[in-house]
Amino acid sequence: MLTSPAPFTWRDGERLIVFGRGAVGEAVERIGAGYTLLSTARAIARVPELAAAAGAVHEVGPGRVDELAGALRAEVTGGRLVAFGGGRVIDVAKALAAADPPRRVAAIPTTLSGGEMTLVHRHATGVPLDTPRARPDIVINDPVLSASQPAAQLAESAANALGHAAEGPLTPLRNPASRLTALESVRLLAAAYAPDVDVDSDAARDTLALAALLAGYVIGSSWYGMHHVLSQTVARFTPVGHGAANAIMLPWSLRALRQRFPNELAAFDAACGDDVVAFSERLREATACGRLRDGGVTAEQLDVCVSEASSRPELNMTPPPADADELRDLYAAAF
Repeated sequence: MLTSPAPFTWRDGERLIVFGRGAVGEAVERIGAGYTLLSTARAIARVPELAAAAGAVHEVGPGRVDELAGALRAEVTGGRLVAFGGGRVIDVAKALAAADPPRRVAAIPTTLSGGEMTLVHRHATGVPLDTPRARPDIVINDPVLSASQPAAQLAESAANALGHAAEGPLTPLRNPASRLTALESVRLLAAAYAPDVDVDSDAARDTLALAALLAGYVIGSSWYGMHHVLSQTVARFTPVGHGAANAIMLPWSLRALRQRFPNELAAFDAACGDDVVAFSERLREATACGRLRDGGVTAEQLDVCVSEASSRPELNMTPPPADADELRDLYAAAF
């Protein structure tokens, strides 16, 4: 029987991570009032006390992180930014902190993006690419919020977390800590989606929240490679969103990764108690968009994706790096 993971407080160097149901109730006390809040209207409506304690509130709309951060840069002030939302909101806060240091970011996630745990983000428009990136120094992960998405979107977000867990330990930056954390994340993800578990139960959603947090730690430690290049490029140049892009591409990415790293993928099979590719396909089937064409992607857009993905230096993080022909084949398989 699946049970909810125990709450914890984790001091990781300069970073404080608080996990557990009800953790958001401690947020203002942990962070200190008077911060600048970045959020969405929907998120604020769920926890209005976060806005009430803020010195300023800025809504983050839909769009690309670099453009959103660039547009907000002149408006946002203050040394403490609080990001309350999904990966886009958190990445915008990180981009703003990186653009104008010294600033600190506290992150309260409302999805399984894992963005609260990483230095991974695009820079604000106009900021040099070699500018040091920002990582939240306070993370408050309350599963009531972070695992709150509807079932189809939750499956997309879980696929994104599985991609983080599977890809991080395969890069040249891999290390024993990231590998062990990745295996535990994969185990937890599979446990939450086991056939005898109701994924809408508190225990399953709490388990997914912890799995995603751990998967975020993995890519924060080891970075990412081919799968995220494929998925991010789809999300940037087609109508398909970030979560759906990950869910659609992941089974094909994992097959390509198995050819490169058979022993490592066998370890993921053991962690999830099944073929990890088959598990990724079950996640994809639980979403609302099974193939790229179902999301409105055209053949012409696939050509753009191949061209754009081929130029991404992160491909080198999955040796040997995929060439344009392999990228085209993977996109075609997912189309």
